[in-house]
Amino acid sequence: MEGIKIGIIGGSGIYDIEGVKNVETVDINTPFGKPSDKVIIGELNGVKFAFLPRHGRGHKISPSELNFRANIYALKKLGVEKVLSISAVGSLREELKPRDFVIPDQLFDRTKNRASTFFGEGLVAHVGFAEPFCAGFRQRAYETAKQLGITAHKGGTYICMEGPQFSTKAESNVYRQLGFSIIGMTALPEAKLAREAEMCYVTVALVTDYDCWKEDEEVSVEKILANLNANSDNAKKFIKTILPKLKDAAVCECSSALAAAIVTPADAVPKETLKKVELLVKKYIN
Repeated sequence: MEGIKIGIIGGSGIYDIEGVKNVETVDINTPFGKPSDKVIIGELNGVKFAFLPRHGRGHKISPSELNFRANIYALKKLGVEKVLSISAVGSLREELKPRDFVIPDQLFDRTKNRASTFFGEGLVAHVGFAEPFCAGFRQRAYETAKQLGITAHKGGTYICMEGPQFSTKAESNVYRQLGFSIIGMTALPEAKLAREAEMCYVTVALVTDYDCWKEDEEVSVEKILANLNANSDNAKKFIKTILPKLKDAAVCECSSALAAAIVTPADAVPKETLKKVELLVKKYIN
């Protein structure tokens, strides 16, 4: 489909945005299986975009069960170049309050047994991941939140845990001692796969709670859901406002992440493997 450069992956109740036009639903197959749900194509403020409910409509898929490869591949197949991830997180810092927005600049991986690369099976690629989020995209996200009067924080480390259980107090306190800012369950391997797919990627994290480290704050599903619902209105306003800014954003180095990453000679790559990842590597391997 032509003209769809922006993809949104929502995990925080961002399912219905007022004013979306020309809505259609697309059922996509990928070499890595089916994505979380059908992809919703729409147009908002003159900008076409694709929206994928990360956990499926009705929140039916646990973080550990997400087919991250299929989700990213499906958006790539549609032509998406920039991925905006909306994600609920817990705060590990007093100043990062529930209902605040955080635009992190770093990631720390505590997930287990999640498929985190498109490559393997005879094709080796090592992409750079020192800066896991697109810098220009992060800046636009921060400026947009501030423009809307949303309390937003730029920078910080997002630690991605396996879940679906929340942290123990011991874990939460260790993460604080290590200097982490927020904790969630979905940014990885999503960000790694977006980099391999040469897509700009940013997480806009919506704080729902103080994890379990804060002695005077009880973490409960009920409280988290209440904060999620409050965050969703701001998130919808944010999406409406940022889309036009992304439409004509300059191409950055994210779009060539694989240029020096593929180390397997083209004639040594198995045909079955090449067919599987052709969409990702066709610029470099004919």
